[in-house]
Amino acid sequence: MSKKITIIVAAATNNTIGKDNTLLWHLPDDLKRFKALTSGHAIIMGRKTFESLPKALPNRTNIVITRNTDYTAADAVVCSSLEAALKIAAEDPQPFIIGGGEIYKEALPLSDQLELTRVHKDYEGDTFFPDIDPEHWELVNEENHTGESEVLPHSYLTYQRK
Repeated sequence: MSKKITIIVAAATNNTIGKDNTLLWHLPDDLKRFKALTSGHAIIMGRKTFESLPKALPNRTNIVITRNTDYTAADAVVCSSLEAALKIAAEDPQPFIIGGGEIYKEALPLSDQLELTRVHKDYEGDTFFPDIDPEHWELVNEENHTGESEVLPHSYLTYQRK
């Protein structure tokens, strides 16, 4: 079975994705899109990302990566590496990497697709998404939400590995 490892992220123009373990914006349509894309799939995340959620996300296999061997997470599978997480998700044809910054950095060279919500504003933060290298990634779909009716202009960008 071929697997398509997909990173899903919302990042500001300056690649900021968060500060103090929280998102910097509220885009209800982006959250709906995230749910639609990831439902029924494995979602792989770091411990801090998991702890930023109210609970394990329903209708998904929640996989949490942490170096803490005593860590437990309700309704989630805990492992110690991205490699172990991908093995746990072996039956899923499209596991999603959902953060945070360190996990994204490690997963980027292994990923086949990026689902990026680009928020068209710079933010101060302490967590960032790596730069997307056009040598390795091709933009294959773009959906802009930049009109005056938008509270926060943003675009949905889909990249595939070249």
